[in-house]
Amino acid sequence: MTDRVTIVGGGIAGLTAAVACAERGVPVTLHEAHRTLGGRGRATDPPYVAHEGAHVFYADGPHWTWLEERGFTGELGRPRLRDARLAFVRRGRLRGLPPAGMMRMASPWRPRTAPVDETFHEWASARWGEEAARAAANAVAVTTFDADTGRLSAAFVWQLYRRVFAPKPPAVRWVVGGWQAVLGRMAARARELGVEIALGSRVEALPETGPVVVATELAAARRLLGDDALHWESGHCVLLDLAVRRRTGDRFLVFDLDSGGFHESYSFQDPTTAPAGESLFQLDMPVRADDSTTQARARLDALADLALPGRHGRTVWQRTATARGRSGAIDLPGSTWRDRPAIDRGDGVFLAGDMVAAPGMRGEISVLSGVRAAEGAVEALRRSAVRAR
Repeated sequence: MTDRVTIVGGGIAGLTAAVACAERGVPVTLHEAHRTLGGRGRATDPPYVAHEGAHVFYADGPHWTWLEERGFTGELGRPRLRDARLAFVRRGRLRGLPPAGMMRMASPWRPRTAPVDETFHEWASARWGEEAARAAANAVAVTTFDADTGRLSAAFVWQLYRRVFAPKPPAVRWVVGGWQAVLGRMAARARELGVEIALGSRVEALPETGPVVVATELAAARRLLGDDALHWESGHCVLLDLAVRRRTGDRFLVFDLDSGGFHESYSFQDPTTAPAGESLFQLDMPVRADDSTTQARARLDALADLALPGRHGRTVWQRTATARGRSGAIDLPGSTWRDRPAIDRGDGVFLAGDMVAAPGMRGEISVLSGVRAAEGAVEALRRSAVRAR
């Protein structure tokens, strides 16, 4: 085997693996099929800096520690108190509070864990009632991008709910510049460490020698590795990025407890994402199993009308997108993150990304799987060197 690690994919997972390998003094070549790095952490160019997906971080896990220790998180933003308005959509109207049962679910005395084998809806309904269970599942849809979050494993959904709706101040962090800024710092560090980055370099077959970290979407990894078993459940949603002329009363966060939609500001906590006097938001709406994207987008438009009154006369920029099977792993009853596609594929091949066997949600899975894949690749090089001696 060669003394070099090859990484396929220059998104969050690939850059994490590249830095983690290079920190151990291992030569690395990273191939990215596009002309820019970043994967789903990419953002649009100014003056409207909108991300392809989620743009927040949670500082309650090892992924954040790994990023923060290396200075990748950078400056944090926060909304002014007068801008931090929160609302919930219930029965088609904006309300200041969720159902009482859902509020009880956030109490300090709530259970710490939930069963793996039950659906969240079954488990939560038995404790707090049907209305609270449906509302909680739709509130957590912001992390799953799934229209029926209640069908997922109770253990999986409950962990997410406890993180998002903590009885203490939540661990959410808004990084100025979002994921794109973090990825820029990661790429700069990788180059400082000597990582060779080949842009516009599409890998059609695995190299014949040396450990390989495949850090692509699962569908691309399936094709590259020729492994039809590389499947896992993911979400399906429509997205709307929207810039409007600023108006007092616009909401910072809106949880749609009727349909699982979500509305959040980019610019209230990070003014660099929009021109002065304007506000930038991202909204998402999960697509139901019996839905068309047109129907889902109609619900999304209705959410935007509630969250941003008079938006049509104030809109200065917008874009739409659809994300299917590319919004991070979600676990059905009877499965946990440990049952997802394994990171170590054997023969010096390792898998990284947001759909593999590592804990967390979305980009957190990418960071942790990237670190673990790098550890495996470095160990494979060490064993090869021992055999050669």
